[in-house]
Amino acid sequence: MNVEHKMFAKKLAGGLVVAALTLSIGIAQAADFNLRAVANSNENDEDYDGLVVFKDFVEAHSNGKIAVDLFIGTQLCANGTECLQALEDGSVDIYISTSGGAANMFPYVQVLDLPYLLRDDRIAEAVLMGDFVREMRADILKDSDDSIRLMTIGNTGGWRNFANTKRPVKQPSDMKGLKIRTVVADLPQELVKAMGASPTPIPWPELYTSFQTGVVEGSKNGITDIMGMKFTEAGLKYVTLDGHAYMAALWYMNNESFLDMPDDLRRVIVDGFSALQQATFASPKRKSIQAYQDFNKAGGSLYVPTPGEKDQFKAAAMPVYSWFEENVKSGSKYYKLLVAEATKAEQAIAENYKSDLQ
Repeated sequence: MNVEHKMFAKKLAGGLVVAALTLSIGIAQAADFNLRAVANSNENDEDYDGLVVFKDFVEAHSNGKIAVDLFIGTQLCANGTECLQALEDGSVDIYISTSGGAANMFPYVQVLDLPYLLRDDRIAEAVLMGDFVREMRADILKDSDDSIRLMTIGNTGGWRNFANTKRPVKQPSDMKGLKIRTVVADLPQELVKAMGASPTPIPWPELYTSFQTGVVEGSKNGITDIMGMKFTEAGLKYVTLDGHAYMAALWYMNNESFLDMPDDLRRVIVDGFSALQQATFASPKRKSIQAYQDFNKAGGSLYVPTPGEKDQFKAAAMPVYSWFEENVKSGSKYYKLLVAEATKAEQAIAENYKSDLQ
């Protein structure tokens, strides 16, 4: 290549770089809506996986009209109550919480913690993709004066199981006297009491040292959380795969931020949350494979209850349903709704088997 050609090529390359930079800057400046999304977790969590999918989907499908900034951890707000207040006043646009994290503001969301109502992933996912979420959305909007909008419900860690540092748990009587860590919310404490154990509210960041010191002797966690926090190194050894609660994650959006968008961009947001939901459904299934392997390597002991033993756990939990219906706002409504939606999903899957198994 002669000198003139080299100079031309250099100018052309420089021009292309400038054009690309100008285009990228133009896209960044073209965002009509900037959304701040918060998850009080870390980048190894299912919540982060969901947000990455959401951000990519929304920014691409809106042609850059929507920009999503992710705040992972406690940069903007530190806990459920604080973050929901920030969502309410508009300083945060998107937030994810467990049902326990939102129980102070919307007590009925604790229905998702009622034990043994959702049989497996297929049932849980069918329920959380249907009218159950729409009904809860309407109540949350009403109770927040139309400021907080429930967008979808995904998963954050698989299924809650009983785990402890002391002994194998094969039936409820084996839990008698164990100090089990719970969140501050009433429902999980009622469940632990029903099993004959002692509920002990402990903040999540303090749980590792609480296992080490014996302040608590057990917890209600999924395997990915157990291994992600290295609880085996703090003495957690026994896990009973009773699968008493699906670890639901409620994804909220500031309603004004949503309604300020034109219909076509609202559709992108709704579709983005659907993609996020699918990502959070899948993420714990994949991560749990390695987590169970790591648990075994760390000397952990897994126990799968027999059908008869599972029935004993369900029977022991019965007082929790009555407590929920009698003591929680709209408790009876949501208990019956969840049972009805789960039954509907079970029947639909049973019908499908008739064709799928032939």
